Amino acid sequence: MEIEKDTYKTILKTSEEVLFKEKGSKFFGYAFPVTSEEEVKIHLDNLKKQHHSARHWCYAWQLGKSYEHYRANDDGEPSNSAGMPIYGQLQSFDLTNTLVVVVRYFGGTKLGVGGLIQAYKTAAQMALETCKIVERTIDETFLLKFEYPEMNTVMRIIKEEDITLKNQTMELNCEFEIAVRKKDAERVFELFENTYKVAIKRLEN
Repeated sequence: MEIEKDTYKTILKTSEEVLFKEKGSKFFGYAFPVTSEEEVKIHLDNLKKQHHSARHWCYAWQLGKSYEHYRANDDGEPSNSAGMPIYGQLQSFDLTNTLVVVVRYFGGTKLGVGGLIQAYKTAAQMALETCKIVERTIDETFLLKFEYPEMNTVMRIIKEEDITLKNQTMELNCEFEIAVRKKDAERVFELFENTYKVAIKRLEN
């Protein structure tokens, strides 16, 4: 049985600007951490202002903790000669929530499809190599409700299971918002569900 993946990799912050030159053409590479298509659009708009005299702004992005959304765009270059080689580097580094853009200034000599693929791939790789890559866990969030006398029992389970406590309201009636790694979520849910005088419910992430 295949174990469901409960981690993902992303970049911590925007890459340094990198430059790859080939036969007079310049390829500037950038990588950005993103969590939505709106953020993608903002970064693309900014780069188009910054490099307003460039010929192409080719890019690829991958979004979602389960790597579920992606797009590759050739921006006028021959089909699959730019966007897909960039996307290939996102796959190679196993990244999500990441946008990579390669801006091209044409240098007067055509590179051919093979040359373009290599240039876009190299610029994307160079940009990602400047980034700090982090691995994050995919968590499920639960709400616990209990009365104050059950506090010790609840805290003991939280400590034993190494559960992240996100928010807490501690009065006569207590509420804890907890985050649990996806692979442990079912087991922890049952643990609290079977704990006397403690109510647990799943929250939408």
